[in-house]
Amino acid sequence: MESGHKRCRFFASIHFKIALVFTLTLIVTLELVGAFFVRQLEQQSLSTFRNQITLPAYVDDSLTQQLASSNQSNVNQNIHTILNSTNNAAISEIQIFDTVGILRGTSDVNNQDEIGKKTTATNVKAAITGGEYKKNVIVTQNGLRYQLVIKTLTNTVDGESNVVGVVVVRASVEAVYDNLSKISFIYFASMVFAIVLGIIMAIFISRSITRPIAQISARTNKIAQGDYSGGINVHTDDEIGQLAQNVNVLAERIEETTNSMDFERRRLDSVLEYMTDGVIATDRRGNINIINIAALRMTGLTDNQDATGRSILDILRIADQYSLRDLLDNRHELLLDFSTNEHQLMIRAYFSLIERSSGFISGLVIVLHDVTEQQRTERERRQFVSNVSHELRTPLTSVKSYVDALQDGALEDPEVAHSFLSVAQDETTRMIHMINDLLELSRMDSGTMKIDNEFINIAGLFNYILDRFDMIIANDDKPEKYYTVKRVIPDFQIWVDVDTSKLTQVLDNIMNNAIKYSPDGGVITARLEDHQTEVVLSIADQGLGIPNKDVTQIFDRFFRVDKARSRAQGGTGLGLAISKEIIERFGGRVWAESTEGSGSTFFVALPYEAYNEIDDDWDDGDWDEER
Repeated sequence: MESGHKRCRFFASIHFKIALVFTLTLIVTLELVGAFFVRQLEQQSLSTFRNQITLPAYVDDSLTQQLASSNQSNVNQNIHTILNSTNNAAISEIQIFDTVGILRGTSDVNNQDEIGKKTTATNVKAAITGGEYKKNVIVTQNGLRYQLVIKTLTNTVDGESNVVGVVVVRASVEAVYDNLSKISFIYFASMVFAIVLGIIMAIFISRSITRPIAQISARTNKIAQGDYSGGINVHTDDEIGQLAQNVNVLAERIEETTNSMDFERRRLDSVLEYMTDGVIATDRRGNINIINIAALRMTGLTDNQDATGRSILDILRIADQYSLRDLLDNRHELLLDFSTNEHQLMIRAYFSLIERSSGFISGLVIVLHDVTEQQRTERERRQFVSNVSHELRTPLTSVKSYVDALQDGALEDPEVAHSFLSVAQDETTRMIHMINDLLELSRMDSGTMKIDNEFINIAGLFNYILDRFDMIIANDDKPEKYYTVKRVIPDFQIWVDVDTSKLTQVLDNIMNNAIKYSPDGGVITARLEDHQTEVVLSIADQGLGIPNKDVTQIFDRFFRVDKARSRAQGGTGLGLAISKEIIERFGGRVWAESTEGSGSTFFVALPYEAYNEIDDDWDDGDWDEER
């Protein structure tokens, strides 16, 4: 099969075609030249032969005189004598006819009995009567070819010529044709030798022509496959050599262009890969042909194979609302909701046309921008403004109501006036606390909050804060509720780089919340655990707990699980939000775990690095003495 394929390729190759064309041209040329040569040689040989068998002029004159003589008694005898005197070995027979077509004499002794008979030859009759006739005719008799030369005999009297007879000379031309055959054989033998030699020359010539062409073809195939190495050795300065040189130059240009395009493509791929915005490109039918990683992540796809070839309307989930024509004509931006039960995702899509200079639209470019945080921030901003307005309006309304009541006469009653002023003072104090908390959050958001970090023994600080609450319990003669603080704090030193006052503020806030929401007689458990790279402080109460749906939101600003109860206890809803901001400034984490009806536990995790106690100049007693 492979050898047959190679033969087919050989017969279809330009090498074979050049050799075939050269050989056919040579054969046709030699055939035409041979045919013309043989034809001319035949005509020349026959003409020479006819000249050889032409009767001398004196013989024609003698025969004319005999036929024109008035005394016809001895004419035949005289003609016979004249013919016998003609000595030409090439002539086979000479016949003399008079004006009525009767044979008057012949040189062939075997045809003497034909004398006196009238001829039936049409050509001879035409010559006698002055019609058109063929002077030179080749006839075949008994398998032999003869040349007939017919000539009229005319007698001129008083300037008037009259035909008196016809002489027919017959001579065998076999010798002429034998010579022609020998010459033709020599010519055709030479032609065959020339054709064979020509074929050999054609093969070598075509090979010399096609070899550089084959090299050029192999070179172009390598270029098409992306291999630009090597080159064509140029040995000649003809057109093929110039073509080879041009192919070498073309390969260099293609390699430079390809490398430049590959570089640009890699750079574009890198840009698209590391862009935070999603980028999608489509063809003019809206089918995706380019998509970056960010776009895959936003649309919930895993790889390019899932997106390539699919409609942009399906990927963006807008097929039921928009058509491709809408996107091409309007080119407006769209806000798309890709949110799931696990997380929220809002995407703003910007559309742009891929348009050629001729105006033909070849596709779309879609840029996807994640605006989830922006939408959340905007929503929180609106909610924050609403919450601030609400939180401030309530105490202001209360203060205004009591002030109006005092102005309307309640001021005259000392007990009522004192009660109203106490309420106004409490509400005013709460507003001041709220405004102070808002100012602190504002400083945190703007980055102007001052942090003075120092290395502290976290167990010592935790115990110090809890000691203060124990002292409050011991000194409170008439407490609103009874509670105890249980400590689970190991006796080891962990040094953490934090701002002491800010961390104290956080722990105070969590402890106050635990006291507020603990039942009468409840136990608040304070625990410290070492997790190698971070230390975790936890404060657990035995209150009502927090519903699961609200656990992740308790650190939001102004969020309250029980708004009425929280407001009644004087909370602003900003304490935990401030605590979260402070802990995150320390590089830590804060979170809560709660089971509704079984209490809540708040955790504060602070990172630290292992401290070499040998080089430690601090002492836990120093902290206590300083405090």
